[in-house]
Order: sequence, then structure tokens, then C-alpha cells
Amino acid sequence: MLQIRKAEDRGHADHGWLQSHHSFSFADYHDPAHMGWGKLRVLNDDLIAVGGGFGMHGHRDMEIVTYVTAGLLGHRDSLGNGTDIAPGDVQRMSAGRGVRHSEFNHAPDQATHLLQIWIEPRREGIEPGYEQRHFPASEKRGRLRLTASPDGAAGSLTIHADAAIHAGLFDGAESARLALDPTRKAYVHVVRGRLVVNGHLLQAGDAALLAAEEHLALGEGDAAEVLVFDLAP
Repeated sequence: MLQIRKAEDRGHADHGWLQSHHSFSFADYHDPAHMGWGKLRVLNDDLIAVGGGFGMHGHRDMEIVTYVTAGLLGHRDSLGNGTDIAPGDVQRMSAGRGVRHSEFNHAPDQATHLLQIWIEPRREGIEPGYEQRHFPASEKRGRLRLTASPDGAAGSLTIHADAAIHAGLFDGAESARLALDPTRKAYVHVVRGRLVVNGHLLQAGDAALLAAEEHLALGEGDAAEVLVFDLAP
């Protein structure tokens, strides 16, 4: 089964300093047909204006992954971490039994574009934690680079959830295939550009939801950047 979700069908919130598109129900956007996919509960496509950001706020019992594509995102949290997240960086914050953090656009002259991803953890009440790593474009060019996994395989971030996240860049004749476990789910989100996913053309912001599928085929990209999620059902 493969279902296409078009970018324009997502929820949208205009806060002035923030333009946010919600792939799944979030905050004031509620759609009973789109409450998540497997253990993936939130995928927000955010554009933060210069000087804008989220003040200190709390989370618990969620694995939160931040993927920045443009600009610079400043992160501060109650664990004492303070860093900037740049394009190519991926950050994992395990909220566990409770953590507070803030996120602000630290780019002086451009909007910051990021994807914020929430995945349900394997268990609740764990020790809060944080990890950040840079994945250069060369490692994603024409292939799917593992960026997060339960065991930190291949230099990926360690995520405390039954999920894995791959990132890839595809243009022209570049292509990749990924074997899927048909008992699990997969989610493909096109961050930018255009990409053919199992024979379907997807544009920026579009997604493919897969279940009971045995493979994923990506190709015919046009300046495409993509995230692929392998998820417990």
C-alpha cells in the first residue's frame, strides 16, 4: 500500500515570525485521518523569520529530531546544552522524564528552515539526553545516509525508539533502493526539489506513506532532498 499526501493538504499555521506546515495533527490543526504514521507523531516543516523563535518550553517522553536545511537554529536547554544547528546537522533530544528548551533563528540575515520530528520512544521516563552530528552532502549524494537508528549504526545518532531515519540528495540519474520489512511502515518526505518514489512523482512538501511494501525506489530527482523513515507500526 502506498498513499500520497500532497504538500497543500497539510495543516498550516501563520504566526508572522513562523510559517509552519503540519504533516500530522499538531496544536490547533486537528485531522483525525492524520494523527501520525506508525511511531512518527509530528513532522513540522518550519520557516522561522530573522529574530524569531520559540521561548523556553517543556517536553517529555518523546524523541525529538531537528533537521536544518537553511539558516542557523540556536538551541538552549535545561540540560545545559547550548549550540547552533546548521544545514547538514541533525540533532536528537530525548525528552524522557522532562526537559525544557528554546529555539531561535540565529542567522542574522535569512530565515531558518527546519524540520522538527517527534517519534514515540520505546519506553517512557528515561533520562533526558541530547546528541548532534553533521552529515555532509557528500555522504547523502545519490544515496540514503542513515542519520538516526536505535543502535547508532554507521555513525548515526542513537534514537531511543523503534525507528530509523535516512537522508538523501538526488539529481538526474542518481537513484537508490531500500529494502523494506513489509510488517513495518515507511514514510518518505520530500524536503525540496522533485523526486520519483516507487513510480510516483513527488514535489517539495509531498509525502508517501507505505505499509506492507517490500522495497523503496528513489530516482529521477531534480535538486531533491528527501527523508525516509523506517517505523514500527
